[in-house]
Amino acid sequence: MTEAPKREYKKSDFTSSRDVKWCPGCGDYAILAAVQKAMAELGRPKENQVVVSGIGCSSRFPAYMDTFGFHSLHGRAPTVATGVKVANPDLDLWIVTGDGDGFSIGGNHIMHAFRRNLDCVILLFNNRIYGLTKGQYSPTSETEKVTKSSPYGSVDAPVNPLQIALAANASFVARTYDINPKHMVETFKAAREHKGVSFVEIYQNCVIFNDGAFDDVIDRSVRADSTLELQAGEKMIFGKEKEKCIVFDGFEPTIKNVADVDKKNIAIHNPESINLAQLLAHFDKDLPTPMGILRKEDRPTYDDAANEQAKTVTKKKGAGCLNELFRGKGSWEVK
Repeated sequence: MTEAPKREYKKSDFTSSRDVKWCPGCGDYAILAAVQKAMAELGRPKENQVVVSGIGCSSRFPAYMDTFGFHSLHGRAPTVATGVKVANPDLDLWIVTGDGDGFSIGGNHIMHAFRRNLDCVILLFNNRIYGLTKGQYSPTSETEKVTKSSPYGSVDAPVNPLQIALAANASFVARTYDINPKHMVETFKAAREHKGVSFVEIYQNCVIFNDGAFDDVIDRSVRADSTLELQAGEKMIFGKEKEKCIVFDGFEPTIKNVADVDKKNIAIHNPESINLAQLLAHFDKDLPTPMGILRKEDRPTYDDAANEQAKTVTKKKGAGCLNELFRGKGSWEVK
């Protein structure tokens, strides 16, 4: 049996007729366009696309997509999305969340989506601030961040979303940024083509409440020296002239000049290595910020396992009757 050819889509096929209402200059516009372009290039059935969001600026996303969508509760998008995927396993599931929605009130929910390996793409819009509620510090805000809710500077240590995803055993973990459309599109496509939970952190700017949140990393004037673009099987080389590289001394990464080291000692990226992914996620300000796919592992998904279990039990015990369940003896009285 031959596989049906992919339908040819355009970005406009995934663009809703609603006016997009984000602040002028917001990074969300670029992310929206990149997702629409990625969907078009993937050519997967439009009627199978569904976007679930929580609460926040990013969570307006489903309204701007010409797909199925669900604007859910604060932090609970992974929970709603789990029900959607288990009930409709053929759907392509996208979850949109922010650093506050996903890692504060929703931290417990996103963690379980990771460990269960729900087959979905989770896009984290990380701008290190609460935008919709007007500028409070978020779980990813840096220490000493002065905001409306931390007028003397935040004393909280920021969470690292990639570290949390890896610790919870997410099977695909990546990072991209809002001012590089090509990198976003390719990352989103790779995330969607992975079967299992795909977590993508997106460095995203909030021009109103946290402008320049990641300028020290992704501004064009510093990007070549401050980021490390990861490619599976390729050496970790960066810099304006590709003159710098990463060399590991045991588990300690160091920056060396390419001309000064034996090429066989330059680190090579392997997204199948959980240990390497964890080291990359811990790269601090003295090292370049990794961009691209840190981790990729194939393993069974939660939705497949849940549906297979249901089929097995149904075959063994029969379909059952919901009315009998409601009226059965499996209840008790509290006196």
